[in-house]
Amino acid sequence: MEAIVQDVYGAADVLHLREIARPVPGDGEVLIRVRAAGVDQGVWHLMTGLPYLIRLFGYGLGKPKTPVRGREVAGVVEAVGADVDRFRVGDEVYGTCEGSFAEYVCGRKDKLARKPVNLSFEEAAAAPISGVTALQAVRDAGEVTVGQKVLVIGAGGGVGSFAVQLVKAFGAEVTGVCSTGKMDLVRSLGADAVIDYTNSDIASGGKLYDVILDTAGNRPLSVLRRVLAPQGTLVIVGGEGGGKLTGGFERSIGAPFASLFSRQKFKGLVSKETNLDLEALSSLIEAGSVKPAVDKVFPLEEAPAAVRYLHEGRSRGKVVVGVS
Repeated sequence: MEAIVQDVYGAADVLHLREIARPVPGDGEVLIRVRAAGVDQGVWHLMTGLPYLIRLFGYGLGKPKTPVRGREVAGVVEAVGADVDRFRVGDEVYGTCEGSFAEYVCGRKDKLARKPVNLSFEEAAAAPISGVTALQAVRDAGEVTVGQKVLVIGAGGGVGSFAVQLVKAFGAEVTGVCSTGKMDLVRSLGADAVIDYTNSDIASGGKLYDVILDTAGNRPLSVLRRVLAPQGTLVIVGGEGGGKLTGGFERSIGAPFASLFSRQKFKGLVSKETNLDLEALSSLIEAGSVKPAVDKVFPLEEAPAAVRYLHEGRSRGKVVVGVS
């Protein structure tokens, strides 16, 4: 089968289309004929091995432990391993795995769900990581409720585009923060107001927010606190823009400690990939409350260009690699 493989850490030119052996599902695993694979920021981190902190999490110290990139998948079940009773050959599924930039990939049964019936494979591939992360940020960490005022920073990106829709689905008022070129997208997702950060400061209007979801990761805590209500909640989703050691994740790690000295709550979100939250997301998608915002679909051989496009911040919503 063909797959996008890397032998060393580095920029996107370390990714190569190569013929490799088709994987065989083990106990509790499903073999998926990949139809599409989502591109998230985690792909860039695993490709480059940066920040170095991620290498300590089992992804390989000197070179990638799993050479095939890609973690979001949508496709058709080709075979099932032992101890799999939730899926059958021919089922259309989506979820997370290791190595989805390939014609076939194996995924664990507890990280897969049936594909929402109203989505294409390309749309479904855009949802597993970004959609579930946004759901956990809005529902669990932010505890968003009806009538609250919510600020989503990075509203035009992968997680942010889902978060805007989820906040609306939970009955709250949402203001999205994005660049000029993404404002129309964020409005189309249901944002009640949009702030263009290239022209306006988020604090310029004097508005306070009950919940802030920061998916961009590049504003100091002191700035965010100024627009957070006295008993509001700040949720930091991931981390970008830091040094090579921690890459900005120190904001998420340190957030709970700052809460000890304030009535405001600061939370760092580390999302958990589960089939239960995939199924919850599917329900929202099939009800019409949420729809993946897919910007571009690249063919498998152009996966390196897809990763570059995402990392450069050019995408309006999600980037996807089409495999078949």
